Amino acid sequence: MSESLRVEHLTIRHGERVLVDDVSFTLRPGRPFTLLGRSGAGKSLTLQAIMGSLPPSLSMEGKIWLGEHCLSALSAAERQALWGRTLAMLPQEPWRALDPTRRAGLQIRDVFRWVRGWRRHEAKAGTDALLERLALSAHQLKYPAELSGGMCQRITVAMAQAADSTLLLADEPSKGLDESMKQEVASRLLGACGEDRLLLTITHDVALAEVLGGEIGILREGKLVECGEASQRLANPTHDYTRTLLRAEPRHWPAWHKPPARAPWLIRAEQVSHRIGDQSLFERVNLTLSAGQVTALTGPSGGGKTTLGNLVTGFRPLQCGVVTRQSGLGDLQIQKLYQDPPAAFIACLPLAVQFADLQQRHNIDSAAVHHWLEQLGLPPDLLANTPEQVSGGELQRLALARAMLLKPKVLFADEATSRLDPVSQLQVMTLLKQCVERDGLSLLLVSHDPHLVCHMADSVVTVGSRR
Repeated sequence: MSESLRVEHLTIRHGERVLVDDVSFTLRPGRPFTLLGRSGAGKSLTLQAIMGSLPPSLSMEGKIWLGEHCLSALSAAERQALWGRTLAMLPQEPWRALDPTRRAGLQIRDVFRWVRGWRRHEAKAGTDALLERLALSAHQLKYPAELSGGMCQRITVAMAQAADSTLLLADEPSKGLDESMKQEVASRLLGACGEDRLLLTITHDVALAEVLGGEIGILREGKLVECGEASQRLANPTHDYTRTLLRAEPRHWPAWHKPPARAPWLIRAEQVSHRIGDQSLFERVNLTLSAGQVTALTGPSGGGKTTLGNLVTGFRPLQCGVVTRQSGLGDLQIQKLYQDPPAAFIACLPLAVQFADLQQRHNIDSAAVHHWLEQLGLPPDLLANTPEQVSGGELQRLALARAMLLKPKVLFADEATSRLDPVSQLQVMTLLKQCVERDGLSLLLVSHDPHLVCHMADSVVTVGSRR
């Protein structure tokens, strides 16, 4: 296998608006290529153009070549015939690539059976061997709903490896993963690339781009502003935009020094335990959420951080333990930012309609909506789109705007910045910090980023252990 992928003068438009502007680059076998950039820069659209899955409302110019075959000249049916066999994609929301009604192991077995054409007993043996190699055997019989976001990500990586496609497209593969799992996923992606396969990764995660190595392209507002050897471009960037991205990494944030204060408690959790089947997720956890304080939940992917947060904030019923709320703290005053924001929106309904419904139900004026959009760096005309037409980072900020419009006293932020580029991360965390200090917001923060936790948290609870 010695085919290269060539993207030549790719331009993507929505009406008169240019979303991707004259982008060209080449992928070579065994040589990873990473597109790095802010949310809404055009990274996912570039992947969709290669895959042949751009929405009908967008138009595309330019050519995409795989070896001597012009992919962009193929019909939709011809391009779809390549999916799984020649072109494979790891989506930004791994749960959307999984069948909720089938166990994880069976879904991997299906890839061996129907994509690779293996016989039933061969597919079973291949699945068992792959899961054992990836240390995922214990999760073979679980349904997607029983897996954490990070574990779903690992299952989709396993499915991609089973497919053994010529070109693997990875959309934000490190989202929501702890540092050790990021290293593991990067290693698996590089293994899938090998010496004769093609790997294109899009990410806002500078650390992942460093680990993957190879070549890198920096996208800014649809334009490729810098391209070349990853190690050189990240160590000695030539463009101001690249330098801004690197400086905004959480490890470079200034320390947040806040004077100690006796804050009133809002929620107390005592001796909270939780089991899944015969497996204990965590036992006898105690924590207190106080006004004007940030409490961080950390620990390995799949360790139970989201589950504990859901139990404490009332989004999931308790099995064991006691959770007490301050008198007068109602359900509406406790809001949640979901790890996968598409799950919190109606996919086919314009965002403007969804925000208008919120305004009508809770008597919120339009000035408040525009205030939060402006605070989060979002243009008002973004609401004309459906959730599927905006980037993951933009959708996450819209979810935050919607939650803050309800003036919560407690905000459960489950990996609230995992979809955001470093610049947007800093912007959102600074804004939340202001709400904590000024308005007495109690922030329950789930994060895998030790630098972000160190910067934000007044107290830290570590949940779970590697299994």
